[in-house]
Amino acid sequence: MTAPVSITGQTGIASGLDRTQSKDSLKKAGQQFEAVFTGMMLKSMRQAKLADPLFSSQALDTFRDMSDQKVVQQMADHTPLGIGKAMTDFLSRSIPAPSQPDLNQGSATRVE
Repeated sequence: MTAPVSITGQTGIASGLDRTQSKDSLKKAGQQFEAVFTGMMLKSMRQAKLADPLFSSQALDTFRDMSDQKVVQQMADHTPLGIGKAMTDFLSRSIPAPSQPDLNQGSATRVE
């Protein structure tokens, strides 16, 4: 017997929108965005080819791409450019603050 699958939304597919509900997951999404953005920037710089490479092969290209992925992830985790934080700050403004109980309700204080 299989476990029941949780179906959400009209399409029956989980939308993934619940991940914006927590600050930690939003921060992780910002770091991932930073890594993707930095990776695209590095790839674009490599495509500019200011000089012909001394050695060229498919294996070297694959290794360089894997190395670049690791470098950009480390950059995003330890020395970010700030684009991920800017995105996280922007998106966190749309998350409603958790409601806190009003401390003044129910207790009438009398000042004399």
